[in-house]
Amino acid sequence: MTDSLLAFLAGIALTASCAALAALWVIRRFRRLERRTQRAERLAEMGQLTGGLAHEIKNPLSTIQLNLQLLQEDLPGESVVGSRVHPRLRTIRQEVARLREILDDFLRYAGRITLEIEGVDLNSLVEQVADFFMPQASTNRVQLRIAPTPVKLFARVDQRLIKQALLNLMLNATQAMHDGGDLIVKTRRIGLYAEIEVTDTGPGIPPETVAQIFNAYYTTKKSGTGLGLPMTKRIAEEHDGTITLKSEVGKGSVFTIRLPIAGPKAK
Repeated sequence: MTDSLLAFLAGIALTASCAALAALWVIRRFRRLERRTQRAERLAEMGQLTGGLAHEIKNPLSTIQLNLQLLQEDLPGESVVGSRVHPRLRTIRQEVARLREILDDFLRYAGRITLEIEGVDLNSLVEQVADFFMPQASTNRVQLRIAPTPVKLFARVDQRLIKQALLNLMLNATQAMHDGGDLIVKTRRIGLYAEIEVTDTGPGIPPETVAQIFNAYYTTKKSGTGLGLPMTKRIAEEHDGTITLKSEVGKGSVFTIRLPIAGPKAK
């Protein structure tokens, strides 16, 4: 057998081996994609089921709340029994209201988000949210200030959702400043992106908490559902944007929403 023939056969063997390895890689990747697709489908199905369950739970909660109110109205508060029962009824009604709030937050977070994109001046949007939030900030001894860009900052966004995201951040910052403080909202343009920055002078967030702060249902507060910041993150990501957090214990925190000025790409 000549050297050229041996080289030819060796080439065929090498090519076959490479082809086999490539085929094996494709098969394994296909199986991974298939498993991922199945997992995504299961998660979507689970989300649909839990959303339906949450809706079903809201109905009896409404009935319970209404009947508790009627019972409280029918039971004389001046009577011995009424004086004992009324405080308990109030507590039950408050807990029912809290359950409804948790369900509403869950449905907003887990539900599908449909963006209504339009050209919006983010400076004007920040001013509107600040005007709306000013009374609550004053009540909590928080000095609210805004620092918009010198010129209009237009971006293609869903105005309602961006307002919700900004309001979530401002509320979160105010609740963190138990003894009052400063809350500053800035806007700026960086290349093809617009940024909304929310800075507070609160106690700051420990590094181990920063890593979990955007996880659903994670909260360090006694009240609240732990869905405000995850919802804000989801809104930013639905716009093909991001949200970042920088915090220093004892000095405060800075949340930054970054959005493409041109708007999100078609999904």
